[in-house]
Order: sequence, then C-alpha cells, then structure tokens
Amino acid sequence: MPNKKSAKKELRKNLKRKTANQKQMAGLRKLIKNNLGQIKDQDKKVKNDFKLTVKAIDKAAKRGIIKRNTAARKKSQLQRKLNALK
Repeated sequence: MPNKKSAKKELRKNLKRKTANQKQMAGLRKLIKNNLGQIKDQDKKVKNDFKLTVKAIDKAAKRGIIKRNTAARKKSQLQRKLNALK
C-alpha cells in the first residue's frame, strides 16, 4: 500500500486505466470472435463487419492497448480467413 499522497493518486489512476483497458480488450476480443464466426458461417455481412473489426484493432493499437505487431498479425489472420472464404 502506498504511503505518500502522490503514490496513492497514481494507484487510483492506474486502477482506472486498467479497467478502461480491460473493457477495450473485451470489446475487441468480442468483435474478433464474432467476425471469425461470421467467416465460418459464410455470412453476407462479413465484409462490413470485417472493416469495423480492423478499425477497432487499429484504434486499440493507436491507444497502446495492444502492440502494433499484434494488431498487424490479427488483421492479417482475419484477412487470410476472409480470402479463403472466396
């Protein structure tokens, strides 16, 4: 437990950031999972939802929630699966 006032404030800030990042990651995982399910089911809306998923991945990478290479890898994996659908 921190003793100084500034350390206590930092702890509070870190907890807020952690919960915000966890919510972002949960939403991102949900988007990716839904997109993979649509690809598997050969849904018609898959292209539009793919664009939204890529946009969310890019935003997460920009905000530092996931790393750039991780974002690139996830986008590449989704794109490969989408291309295999055709």
